[in-house]
Parts: sequence; structure tokens; C-alpha cells
Amino acid sequence: MAPSSPSPSPPKCVLFLFSAVILDAAIVALADLPGTWELIVPNAGIASMHTAVTRYGTVVLLDRTNIGPSRKMLPKGHCRYDPRDEVLKRDCYAHSVLLDLKTNRIRPLKVLTDTWCSSGQFLPDGTLLQTGGDLDGVKKIRKFVPCEPHNFCDWEELKDVELETGRWYSTNQVLPDGSVIIVGGRAANSVEFYPPRKSGAVHLPFLSEVEDKQMDNLYPYVHLLPNGHLFIFANNRAVSYDYTSNKITREYPPLEGGPRNYPSAGSSVMLALEVEGDSDYSTAIIVVCGGAQFGAFIQKSTDTPAHGSCGRIVATSPHPVWEMEDMPFGRIMGDMVMLPTGDALIINGAQAGSQGFELGSNPCLFPVLYRPDQPLGLRFMTLNPATVPRMYHSTANLLPDGRVLIAGSNPHYFYKLAAEFPTELRIEAFSPEYLSADKANIRPVIEESPEMVRFGQQFHVFVSVSLPVVGTMDVNWASAPFATHSFSQGQRLVKLTVSPTVPDVDGRYRIVCTAPPEGKIAPPGYYMMFAVNLGVPSVARWVQLVP
Repeated sequence: MAPSSPSPSPPKCVLFLFSAVILDAAIVALADLPGTWELIVPNAGIASMHTAVTRYGTVVLLDRTNIGPSRKMLPKGHCRYDPRDEVLKRDCYAHSVLLDLKTNRIRPLKVLTDTWCSSGQFLPDGTLLQTGGDLDGVKKIRKFVPCEPHNFCDWEELKDVELETGRWYSTNQVLPDGSVIIVGGRAANSVEFYPPRKSGAVHLPFLSEVEDKQMDNLYPYVHLLPNGHLFIFANNRAVSYDYTSNKITREYPPLEGGPRNYPSAGSSVMLALEVEGDSDYSTAIIVVCGGAQFGAFIQKSTDTPAHGSCGRIVATSPHPVWEMEDMPFGRIMGDMVMLPTGDALIINGAQAGSQGFELGSNPCLFPVLYRPDQPLGLRFMTLNPATVPRMYHSTANLLPDGRVLIAGSNPHYFYKLAAEFPTELRIEAFSPEYLSADKANIRPVIEESPEMVRFGQQFHVFVSVSLPVVGTMDVNWASAPFATHSFSQGQRLVKLTVSPTVPDVDGRYRIVCTAPPEGKIAPPGYYMMFAVNLGVPSVARWVQLVP
């Protein structure tokens, strides 16, 4: 029997046409995904490992010293001299910069000691407190007092006080009285406070208990609960901690799925605090998403898939349990950002490997929106993908205009611009769907609001909107956290109690608001105040909450 002749190949033009149709369909599908990207700074000069937004419309971006040349010079005559620096004894390069959001201009800042993997938090007066790091910076306390963009302000290293224990990979959280607790760190299973307290560093055995062969207890997730205790999550366990008595008041069930903190970190948020019936802000819900599989770090396995699971727990429930759900993608080194609407944006990171230098692979370019009010199984929405991989040492911060600032990514020990995942100097902004042009006519504008309010104070916010307002607008306060290593330290969103929105003069609307009643709900300090109409936030105005 003669062999059958092979089927004729389709003409090359048909193959090309077929491929073109598939490519066009893919482009259309991506274009239909919500959200937009924009490049705002082509070259910031540094890769930001730590990022914080100030009330003056500026952003502090901070890398580390002892890293060699950045791509931004310090002003002439302002070089840093450090005989212990392993790379540059005379360092004339900036390792911190200030971004002006109005002009997108970058100004170099001078930091004196090593801030590698450090921590930070805003104080009630708006000063950025920055603590610890590595080498000569491990016990240092620094301050940045922000100023108007046209004025001069720079880092100040405190000379009369330092940390009692060296803090590398620790977490800061502002407390109800405006002081700051500094939790954990490498070989530092304790807590201490700023301003310093007589007790000094206080041992916290929980941090030792959750340490494993690859650590997994660094940069613990710390959330201030509305009862004043701290929810502390490290590795795969969590406790409620009364820092006033140094007692664990509750142990939560372990979260399945392996370790979740550095070097295996996913990310975590506390969902918006709000009044529900007679609850008076008493309910706190914590979400922890993603992470690396145990062993990926110590085995330096860059292709071990990341976790795609999320755990959600009502931390204030009498009988708390983790509710599990899966993200559309496994993700390590993602950032979770609370949006003004109460949704959480999950962005940046990789789909395999772990944290650490050159230990991640397969960048996760697709942001995901977590919608907490939706039913289980319907909470995640995939958004328009990025084109710039944001791997180890990336950050994400909410801006007052509702965008999210994306910076950093340096998975290398030094700056390495020619690599598969290079040191990333570009700064981008991601605009969620609520900023799309078709929602502009329902986007509110805050026309008048107070600059300062006291706990429990009733005050008025006046807004304007192009289309008539139907129903009640929300007024939500968002803190300005210190973002580093996949966790935003001090991140908080509080939904105020408001009256129905009523018409006022000149086409405006009036909203009667009540400020949070105490520091356990919202610690004193500066907040971005957003008016939210039908899921669309205004540009925020800064408000200072004082006792």
C-alpha cells in the first residue's frame, strides 16, 4: 500500500493573516482590561527601596548607601565621606531623592548612613521617622521634615538618640498616642518605641517562635486594631499583642499555605474601618495574600511557583477563622494598596522564586483588584498589565489624586542596568478604572473642608459634581504609609460617619462628617481626605487629626 501523501501546507500569507488576527485579538483583550499606565519620570536616578508620600505633594524615595554609584549626583560640595563604606569612601551620589508631583522633577537628598531594608512611619506633625538599616545605620534614627517643593528640606540623622537594638527588616506602626512602635528585625525578636521609653527594648517571644531555618519572621505585618492592640503576623501565624503590658491577648489559627513574610513575603492589608450599625468601628478584617513556598529561599530556587492563596480573617471576632480564596495569579513580592473606595490593589511582584537578590522570576505584570464587598469567589478582577517588571525592592503608594505611584525594582546587590530584570529607575503611575474619562462627570471636587479636626468633631465638607448627586457620598480618610518590601507600614483607611448629601448654594453639596472618635481608630496625624461618589473618588485634601 502506497504511503499517503502529506497534507499540503497552508500558504504563508494565510498563516501570517491568522497570526495577525490572534495578535490583534490579544491586544484588544488587554486594552479592554480596566486601568491605565503612564510613565511620569523616565530616570529618577535611584531605585526606590522605600517610598512615602508627604502632605506637600512630594514623594520621598529612599534606596541605601554602601551600594556604589547611583545615577543621581549630590550637589557640588555635598559628598558623603565614610571610611567604613565598602564601595565608595567618598560618595558623591544621591541615594535618596524627592519627587515633586506637580512638575515630576527630582531633587537629590543626602542620607548619611545605610538605610538598607529599614523601616519608617509618619509622626503626628507630619515628620517622616525612619529607623534602622544595615551596617553603620542599624541603630540610627533619621527624620525628614517635609516642606513645600520650592523650599529646602533634607534628611536629618539624630545624634542624641539611637535605637537600643539594631533593627534590620523591622516594621513600624504609629500608636494611638502618636508614638511609634518598632517591631522585630533580623536577630531582634523584640519591640521598642520612639520616643524611647524607660523599658527600652522588650522581648517578644512570639517572633522567636515563628522563626524558621530561612527566617520568615522579618518585616512582620503589623496592624493597629480598633481595640488598641496590635495584630502581628509573621511566617504563617498571628497574634493580638497588648504592647502596654507586653502580653499576647489572643493567638489566631495558623494560615495554611506556607510562610508569608520575608524572605517569602506576599503582602497584607487591614480593610477599611467603618461604622456598621452600632459597631462603632469595632470590626477589623485582615487580608494576607501570596508568598513563596518554604525552601525556595534557602535552595535559591528561582522557578518555584509562588502561592496564589489569600487568607481573610475577622481579627476582632470572638471565634476568628481564616477564609481562603485564590488570586488569579500566584504572586511573591506583591504590594497591596488600599484605594480610597475601600478596594485593595495588588500590584508588582513575581510568580516564582522568593525575595532576595536575583531569586525571583516570571514577573507578575497583571495588577489585581480585590473587592472585599463581593461574595467569596468573585472578589478578584484582573487589570491592565504593566510593561515594566517590578521585582525585588519595588514599591506602590496611593497618591492624593487617586493614582498609585509605582517605583523601584532592584533585584541586584549593586546597580545593574543591563540584565533580564535590570535596576529600575523609571517611575510610573497606575490609574484605576475610577479615573477613566467616562466617569469624570460623577467625580466629585472638594471645594471646602477643614485643615484640622479633633477626635469626634463634627465638620462640613462641601463638594461639587457635574451630574446631580443621587444618594449619599462617602468621605474616607487614607493614611500615608511607608512602603517597603511588599508591605505598607501604617497603612489605614477609615470611612467616616456622614449625613446624607444635601444641596447647598452655588450648585455645591454639603456633607456633615464626624471625625474618628479616638486614636485607636485613627492615630493622630495627616490623612488624605477623599469624597467618594458612586465609587469615584475626588482629589484628596490633606487634613490633620489632633486630640
